[in-house]
Amino acid sequence: MGFAGIAVGAAMAGLRPICEFMTFNFSMQAIDQVINSAAKTYYMSAGLQPVPIVFRGPNGASAGVAAQHSQCFAAWYGHCPGLKVVSPWNAEDARGLLKAAIRDDNPVVFLENELMYGVPFEMSEESQSKDFLIPIGKAKIERQGSHVTLVSHSRMVSLCLDAAVVLAKEGIECEVINLRSIRPMDTEAIETSVMKTNHLITVEGGWPHFGVGAEILAEIMEGPAFNFLDAPAVRVTGVDIP
Repeated sequence: MGFAGIAVGAAMAGLRPICEFMTFNFSMQAIDQVINSAAKTYYMSAGLQPVPIVFRGPNGASAGVAAQHSQCFAAWYGHCPGLKVVSPWNAEDARGLLKAAIRDDNPVVFLENELMYGVPFEMSEESQSKDFLIPIGKAKIERQGSHVTLVSHSRMVSLCLDAAVVLAKEGIECEVINLRSIRPMDTEAIETSVMKTNHLITVEGGWPHFGVGAEILAEIMEGPAFNFLDAPAVRVTGVDIP
């Protein structure tokens, strides 16, 4: 609560602080600062007072850390106007999105995953350049496919890619979308894919009720891609236990 408040004040004073939570579960101690002090101030000041701050740290379940360290906050913070919420999967995502988040004049919640910290990824020369940025709000197709769209974020992108390899042996080609950004969400990219594959599955580590997957399904149902579905869209989530 203390250092989040100091960071928000620093942002209001013209700096661009990065506030790191050891785990995002602990951000509940600072949620008044994150929501009331950071997310709402630009709106309540009629655009006079931006709060350019990044809140970052491990999100979701890790190994052997029990219930109080395992929650996914993508849906929590994605619910709140005034915040941008990003959820990187690989090293390129983490680098490009963090640089973009620091440059953004809005408060950005940057949801990392502890189990991904030790996973190596190939990095292109472009992604290692000092000018490399990934725009917030743009998803990426990690694997092209024609039979079913899998939409995921963070560590679950790895599971979707693994599943796609298994299903390919059975003649089912999955298109895997890495959301990268929870809010704003690249609904257009999902719609375009669903119009091609005619099937949709969302995969997340968060709980089923009122989750990221639920939001994606609702947006697809309300939009032009709904009439292209050949079967009901399906959510794969964490188990509904603490």
